[in-house]
Order: sequence, then C-alpha cells, then structure tokens
Amino acid sequence: MATKAVKKTTKKAHLDGRIDITFLSIVLILLTIGLVMLFSASYAYSYAKYGDSYKFIIRQAAFAIAGVVVMLIVSKIDYHFWRKFSWIIFFITIAMLIFLLAIPPMVDGMDVKRWIVLGPVNFQPSEVAKFSIILLFSSLIASNQKLMKNFRFLAFMAVLLGATCVLIMLEPHLSATVLVFAIGVVLLVVGGLPKLYIIIGGIVAVGGFALILFGGVIGYSSDRITYWRDPWADPLGKGFQTIQSLLAIGSGGIFGRGIGQSRQKYLWVPEPHNDFIFSIACEELGLIGAMVIICLFAVLVWRGFTIAMRAADKYGSLMALGLTFQVGLQAMLNIWVVTNTMPNTGISLPFFSYGGTSLLILLAEMGIVLSVSRGSNIDK
Repeated sequence: MATKAVKKTTKKAHLDGRIDITFLSIVLILLTIGLVMLFSASYAYSYAKYGDSYKFIIRQAAFAIAGVVVMLIVSKIDYHFWRKFSWIIFFITIAMLIFLLAIPPMVDGMDVKRWIVLGPVNFQPSEVAKFSIILLFSSLIASNQKLMKNFRFLAFMAVLLGATCVLIMLEPHLSATVLVFAIGVVLLVVGGLPKLYIIIGGIVAVGGFALILFGGVIGYSSDRITYWRDPWADPLGKGFQTIQSLLAIGSGGIFGRGIGQSRQKYLWVPEPHNDFIFSIACEELGLIGAMVIICLFAVLVWRGFTIAMRAADKYGSLMALGLTFQVGLQAMLNIWVVTNTMPNTGISLPFFSYGGTSLLILLAEMGIVLSVSRGSNIDK
C-alpha cells in the first residue's frame, strides 16, 4: 500500500512539474522558421508538378499543428509510461523493416525500399527505428547498470543494434543506418561502456563504414563518393543537385536575397523542400540567417542535454539524451550534405524538410523530452 501511495504521489508531482520553457520555445521557433522556409522553397516546385503552390505547406502545417498538440499531451504523460512498450515497439519496427524488404518499392520512381504507403500517408520505418532503439536501449541500460561490463550483455545489445542497422542498410538507407548506429553507441557509452570496448568498437565501426563507402558494399555508394569529390564531373547528372545547392548557398551572400527571393528553387535545386531545403534557406537568409538556424539547433541540443543531466533517474536521462542527440546529429549531417562536406546520403533537416509523419513523430519525441524535464523539477 505504501508503494502504491508513493507511486501516486510521484505521478502527481510529475504532472504538476514545470516543463522546460527554453526547450519548448526553441522547438516552436525552429518549427515556425521551418514552415516559413518550406513554403518559400516549395511553392514553385509544387505548382510546376501539381498545379497547386500550397499543396506541401497546407499538409505540413496541418501535421505541425497536430504535432504540437501531441507534443503537449505527451509532455503531460509520465515518461516511464513508454518503458513498458519498449520491446513491443522494437519488434514492430523489425517486422516493418523486414516487410519493406520483402515487397517491391511502394513509391513510384524510387529504386529503394524506404517507405510504407498507407493511402494518403507514407512513412519510413527507419524513423520509427530511431525511436525504438532509444526507447529499448534506455530501458535495458537503466535496468542493467551492473551488467555494462558483462560481455554477454554487451554482445546481446550489439546484436539488437546490428540487426536493426543491417535491415535499414539493405533498403538501402545509409544515413539512417549511421544515425541509428550512432544513437545506440552513444547510449551505450553514456550508460557505462568500458573504454576498451569503446576503442575496439570505434575501430570496427570506422572500418565497416569505410568498407561500405569505398568498398562498394552498397552499390550507389561509390558513385556518391566520386561526385562528392568532384560534382562537376557530371554537372547535368549525378553532380547536378550538389552544384545547384552550392550555387544557392553562395548566391545568398552575407544577408541573403530575402524571404521568397530564391532563384535556385525555381526547378534548379531538385525537390528543394526536402533534403536540400537548407540551401534555399542560405540563399534567402544569407550567412547570418544560416548561422542563426545552426545556433538554434545548438541551443536545442544544449538544453536537451541539460534536461538529461537533471533527470530524476537514469532512464529519463538516457531518453532525453538519446532523443536530443538524434535531432542534433541529423541536423549536422544534413547541413554537411547540403554544403558538400560529406557525400549525399539522403537525410532530412529536422523541423524543416517536408514530411508530415516524420514531423509528427519528431514532435512527439520532443514531448517526451519535455516530460523528462517535468520530472527533473519534482524536487525543486
């Protein structure tokens, strides 16, 4: 009876706790800027392809509103609630990834198997995979702190992470593979992974990804490396998108051309509302605007890590850390791709790139971070 009373008291204290206003404000600011830039980047392409300049922004705005509502609702739910579903969500994710590989591509014109189409809604199981790894690893590490130096336990964790990464890589989707792998490794390191295993794992990881990129394990990787080094080797073909992106960034100068004044979005940058939306932002907002966006992501990561450090327990700390790290790493990789700092891997920019279901999932994840921040205020 006493235990039940303590649980009820803790739950009530969590519900009454204050959410981190700084983190919430940064999320809403990024979302607002993202919607403005999405409309600016997409209306010419949307009109040319569908005869409707508002097609993308209306759908994205609807998902954004729904996502904010979901985020606020999730922030009121005790984050421990999700722990009981960690294995269920993981197995559902694995089932979706296997199903995806067993059927023909579900998106016309795409020779990769990344999307499941359900009527008007399509989504990538790899988006769910990121969350499932964070949820499962946070639960297992928090419950098995004494086993973090046990080889069998670590081998078990490696199998879970490896199986997920292999299935995503077979789609193929290299950027999502890198993200899921990095998230899993960071959670293990923070969870107490011994230094020897970190060194060995780092060597194996670097060697493995070098083999994938330069060894031709994935068929398209060698071409992407070639045209990353010299996009002008095929300026009208596989180097076209990178070249147009760099032209957009360069033409923005210090202060930019102004909102809505991009020239490259007029069917020069392919699908400017997706992975390369940051190049349009650079063209319209200039170097200053681009730095503001980067700084906003940096502040979001800093605040998320602060929430993780102040969390009421290990599970909450790992959840907040993993979800924040996911957003920060994904934003960094996208910006590297758009500026040709790394090969084009097809990775979206959080809060900016078009994709309703992925935005909804992202905002729900931010709601969990806010829930952790409520818990961190229990004793304050």
